[in-house]
Amino acid sequence: MGGIDDEWAELDVDLDRPNAARVYDYYLGGAYNFAVDREFAHQAEQLLPDVKYVATLNRRFLRRAVRELSALGVRQYLDLGSGIPTVGNVHEIAQETDPEARVVYVDNEAVAVMHSKRILADNPNADIVAADFRKPAAILEDPVTTRLLDFDEPIALIMCTILHFIPDEDDPRAILGRYRDALCPGSYLAISHGTTDNRPDLQAFGDSYRKTANPVTLRSKAAIEPFFDGFEFIEPGLVFTPQWRPDETETDTEPEKSGVYAGVGRKP
Repeated sequence: MGGIDDEWAELDVDLDRPNAARVYDYYLGGAYNFAVDREFAHQAEQLLPDVKYVATLNRRFLRRAVRELSALGVRQYLDLGSGIPTVGNVHEIAQETDPEARVVYVDNEAVAVMHSKRILADNPNADIVAADFRKPAAILEDPVTTRLLDFDEPIALIMCTILHFIPDEDDPRAILGRYRDALCPGSYLAISHGTTDNRPDLQAFGDSYRKTANPVTLRSKAAIEPFFDGFEFIEPGLVFTPQWRPDETETDTEPEKSGVYAGVGRKP
């Protein structure tokens, strides 16, 4: 069962509504969530009993993607909507390959930001920007970003299970396009995104997020692919999370049940 001490409770946190970052933390077994988040998570589990497994599959994709990008020579990462750090976060994986690898996290949830700052306090090559990723200019011009990232060199833009929190009316493709335009050739984009393809039961689960501070828009594969405009997919393209370059020890006979598409593209 999760819990937050008095210091966390003193943060400027909305305790009237659950927050997607804290709920996701709960799904992954974290402790940085409040009672309102756990209550919502328990209700969500009634709609989608395997939600914790779905979250775990997405987390595994993130880790594999960062390992692959590190092997491809990427040494800079911009992780949008990074959430509450858990074991095996982007900087830990990237810095296993190169301790000098640089990571900028971005989130606007108070607990996620504060916990990230604690974890990264002694890490000169990683930091967090407290901001809404829907405002690219503010993030790209933030002193943390400009200190750690060199946009004349390849950067991996990470957007794991974050774009489905942006409704169509907010034009997520335009938001993503502003980040894409800031990246130099040889940069990468990694996305994972919830879907009802092969999982129509996910619609009721997605609708339940209307009660939270972060409503969800689940999309089909055809609607997700345009997010990669300006990038060329690397193998195996846009697939369900367990199908994206699985480790030898990872076998999943029903990958479509993951309910999440994942892919990585390279900017030519």
